[in-house]
This record gives sequence, C-alpha cells and structure tokens, in this order.
Amino acid sequence: MTDYSEEQRNEREALESIYPDSFTVLSESPTSFTITVTSDAGENDETVQATLKFTYGEKYPDETPLYEIFSQENLEDNDVTDILKLLEQQAEENLGMVMIFTLVSAVQEKLNEIVDQIKTRREEEKKQKEREAEEAEKLCFHGTPVTIENFLSWKAKFEAELLEIKRKKMKEEEQAGKNKLSGKQLFETDHNLDTSDIQFLEEAGNSVEVDESLFQEMDDLELEDEEDDPDYNPVNLDSD
Repeated sequence: MTDYSEEQRNEREALESIYPDSFTVLSESPTSFTITVTSDAGENDETVQATLKFTYGEKYPDETPLYEIFSQENLEDNDVTDILKLLEQQAEENLGMVMIFTLVSAVQEKLNEIVDQIKTRREEEKKQKEREAEEAEKLCFHGTPVTIENFLSWKAKFEAELLEIKRKKMKEEEQAGKNKLSGKQLFETDHNLDTSDIQFLEEAGNSVEVDESLFQEMDDLELEDEEDDPDYNPVNLDSD
C-alpha cells in the first residue's frame, strides 16, 4: 500500500532545498505551497515571472495536484493560457510519480521561450517600422505614379474647383455692382450733402479770417470811366 503522506513529505523537503528563496508554504492541511519561477534575463535585462500554486490531494501522486498561476509579471493573457495548458499536459504525462519539480522545470523553459519571443517580436516591429519609413521616404521623393485614370480624376477635380472660383468671383462682382450708387442716388439718399456747406459756414461763424493784404486799396486801382473812352459808343452796345 502506497504511503501518500510519506511521498508528499519527501517531495516537499526536496523542493524547499531546491528553491530556498522562492518556496513558500501556504497551509499544512491540505499541503499547499507556491514556487516563484523567473525567466532568464532577456534584452534590456527584461524578465517574465510566474508564481505557481500547488495543492496536494489525498492520493497524490496517483492523482494530479491542483495547480494555478497565483501571480505573474509581464505575461500576456495568451502566455498564461499556454502555461496552464503546459501544466495540464505535464501532469497527465507524469501521473503516478512525484511531479512538482518536473512541472516547475517545464514552466521555467516556457518563460525563457516567452522572453525570446518578446525579443523576436520587438525586432520584427523595429524592422516593420524601418520598412514603413523607407516606403514613406520613397513616396516623398517619387510621388504617386501618373496614370490615365488618376490624371483624369485630378483634371476633373481641378476644373470643378476652378469653375467654383469663377462663379464666386462673378457673384461678388455682380453684388458689388448692385450696391454701387450713382452721384444722384448718393445725393438723394444722404440729405446731409446739400446742407454740408451751409453747416460749415454756420459752424465757422466769426472765426473766418480774411487776409486783407490780398486786396489792393481801391484808390490804387486804375479804373477807366467808360465815358472817357474815345471809342465808347452806347449805340453799339444796344446793337449787340
């Protein structure tokens, strides 16, 4: 008869010695513990990590232990799913033997693969960005190849825009012509124009100054009397 308790106790002691810094007992009955597994350092010293929780059943190792991912760091949802599938597969393959070390080792290898995949994915993303940048640069220098189809499309669009500009200009000129008033219309619509001169004189009042030097003394003016003119003939004036 198999002594399950003895096998479980021996495996637990072995695990504590193998993983002294990452083994943590959660309970004694049933026996439950966690082991934290960390990948090797990847690019930029990046790592991924998973803390696995195991619980012994009464008949372990003739029955699979209960397992789950207790916590994790830097893992995607699909990574977690893959790890759980891996644990299920390894547990079925090792049924009847103590298996915790085997399960943890399988997860360790999986985490290292994930780190490598992250590195590969980043390299691919970098290459993709470089290709996109090169394509964009080519378009800047070479432009879009001209075909009959895209030329006709551009021509139709250009002519439509030009026609619209002409229509707007004609409309603006027509509107400007309607709004322009003749001199008579300005005079009829603005009654201030016929009183502006009178208003100016009234407002000026006595403040208008006259420069008398502009006029000569009346005595200085040599005015001839028409009667003193020997050629003066009133009759001739009447005949005109």
